[in-house]
Formats: sequence, C-alpha cells, structure tokens
Amino acid sequence: MAGKADSVKTIFYALGANFAIFVAKLVAAILTGSGSMLAEAVHSLADCGNQGLLLLGIKRAKAPPSPDFPLGFGKAIYFWSFLVALMLFSVGGMFSIYEGVHKLQHPEPLKWAWLAVGVLTFGIIAETLSMWGCLNEVNKARGQQSLWRWFRDSRQSELIVIFGEDLAALLGLVFALIAVLLTMATGDPMYDAIGSIGIGVLLIVIAVFIAVEVKALLIGQGVEPRAKEAMLKFLAGREEIKQVYNLLTLQMGPDVMVAIKAEMSRYLSPRELIDDINRVEAAFRAEFPDVRWCFFEPDSRD
Repeated sequence: MAGKADSVKTIFYALGANFAIFVAKLVAAILTGSGSMLAEAVHSLADCGNQGLLLLGIKRAKAPPSPDFPLGFGKAIYFWSFLVALMLFSVGGMFSIYEGVHKLQHPEPLKWAWLAVGVLTFGIIAETLSMWGCLNEVNKARGQQSLWRWFRDSRQSELIVIFGEDLAALLGLVFALIAVLLTMATGDPMYDAIGSIGIGVLLIVIAVFIAVEVKALLIGQGVEPRAKEAMLKFLAGREEIKQVYNLLTLQMGPDVMVAIKAEMSRYLSPRELIDDINRVEAAFRAEFPDVRWCFFEPDSRD
C-alpha cells in the first residue's frame, strides 16, 4: 500500500509560490500593459484565495461529531474543494478569456516586454518548485499508479485540487511567456490576446476535471479500489472469518466508515462470537488506521 500524502504541506508550498508570483506579475502587468500578464496575476491571486479555502476546509473537516452530525464533518473538505474548482473556472478561466477578447477588440502595444519575460521566467521557476513539492506528496500517495490513475482514484480532494492548480499555473505561465515572446518578435499584440484566451481555456478544462472528481466524493464514494482490495485480503486471512459476504466502505474526508458482513469460522457461544468479532475489528483498525467507524455483522449461509 502507498503512504499518506501531507496535503497541508503541499498547500503551503503552493500558497507561498503563488503569492510571490502574484506580486511580481501584478507589477509587471501594470508596467507592460500585457493582457496575458494581467490574466496570470488574477490567476495567481485566485490561487492564493483557493489555498486559503482548502486550509479552512481541512480545519472544518476535523471538527468532532455532534448530535446533528453523528458521523462528523469529514466531508466538509469536499465542499470547499468543489468551491475552489468553481473559483478556478470563474475567477481564473472566465476572466482570462474576457481579458483576451477585450485585447482582441482593443489592441494595445506591449510595454516593458523584457520585464514581462523576466517575471514570467521567475514565475515558471517558482511554480516548478511548488509542483515539485506537490509531486513529492502525490508520489507518496500514488505508489505504483500512473498520475492519471491516481487523479481518478484518489480520495484526497485537497491534493487533487492543488495538483490541478499547480499544473494549470505552470502551463499558463508557459502560454503567457510564449505569447509575450511572439508579440515582441512580430510587434502584433494579437498574440498577447490569444495567449490570455488560451490560459482561460486551460483553466476551465482543468477546473472541469477537478469538479468531476470532487463531485463523486460529495455524492459518496467508497475507498480507493486498491484500499478495498487490501481490506478484503486482510479479512480473508483472518482465522476467525470463514467467508466475507459483503464489504461496504464510505470515504468521509480523512476518515472511513466500513460495514462488514461475514460468516465466522466457529459458532460456539454468543460470548465467544463477540470476542472473535472484537478481535477482528481491533486488528482491522490497527491495519487501516483511517477507519473511524466499523460495523460488523456475522452471518451464516448454512
């Protein structure tokens, strides 16, 4: 089994990089009049706000259960992650497209172009470091899976969001740099406008992919397929269990709820049956520490 990624560390990596990049890009956008640069500045500012929302979501998800919410607030992180996807779509993607269309209709010459190139280069370096930090944590979680398989199967919504944001930011910076260089080489501001539109489309596409994954978690997904397979293998290896009939799981943010229906190996007395079930549950929780609720139902098909 793969390890557990530190989502909070990844968020702080991205927050530090995005704030530094936002300040640099905003100054450059004002001085150069670059639409692509302004789109990137807004994108970086939106990312800072998004990371703040994710930190808030992680904190809310740790709240203890209450009478109205007996299973706790773990799924709160999915709500905040979905909200971030909407922010990425609207504030980032739609604004970038609007700015690009505006520049196409009202073209303006690019000023201080080399400053824009320098800031974008700095941004690419900073985002690369942020992406490196994110990938280190992703690699802990994905094990031998491909990045695409991890993205589809992961239940850590906040890590999915940060990975998508970092990828969008890095590619967006590359788009903006290419647009500025083409504008410098040709003297045609159309390339700057097209770059802004390209950044917007990129952000919207990635936001949609993130939203689809988080929506599934909001509805109620079980644990990752490889985690469920490991659970079934563990239960099948217990001497107290003759056969597992059903295993239901539900991912509740950082916690997991499990319901097991199995035939026990022996039926000697109610006390011994309870003792066997308690031993299995204790061992199961020790093997899978994310399991917070475990419901065990013995059954016989004789």
